[in-house]
Amino acid sequence: MTDDEVVEALRTVAETGTFPPPAAPKDVVEAEEVIGFPLPPLLRRLYIEVANGGFGPAEGILGVRGGPTQGNLADIAELYEDGPDPSGRIPAGLVLIYDWGCTIWSLVDFRDPAGPMWCTHEGEHWPQGISLSQWLTGTLTGTVTVDTLLESHPPSQIS
Repeated sequence: MTDDEVVEALRTVAETGTFPPPAAPKDVVEAEEVIGFPLPPLLRRLYIEVANGGFGPAEGILGVRGGPTQGNLADIAELYEDGPDPSGRIPAGLVLIYDWGCTIWSLVDFRDPAGPMWCTHEGEHWPQGISLSQWLTGTLTGTVTVDTLLESHPPSQIS
């Protein structure tokens, strides 16, 4: 799907009234300032045009300030600011957006406008080989699941 098709598909779902309202542009700018990287254009559009989080798998991804909280998680900037990885091994610019549970997270790489997706689990992180657009499309169609994320983990390098 193109970015426009992803936005339209999620806008259609949002019309059911299950998503929070869109984010204020100032809250998106504030998140970019805290994170130190611009949001990938698709994610920026979704937050401002569709909803401040809540789309994607299950209860949806985290939003920016003003969006709904998920448990004790407030928004992507606050989570990033608190430190996504106490070990310091997750590179700057990888932003946690969805908690699958059991220490499994999906991350978006803000260093690349395409928004490549990453996974982190039990202290390891790896690229998923898909973009944010493909990830969102896959979560809508059920082809991206926690099982497919874990199956994408590269084989261990045993020396």
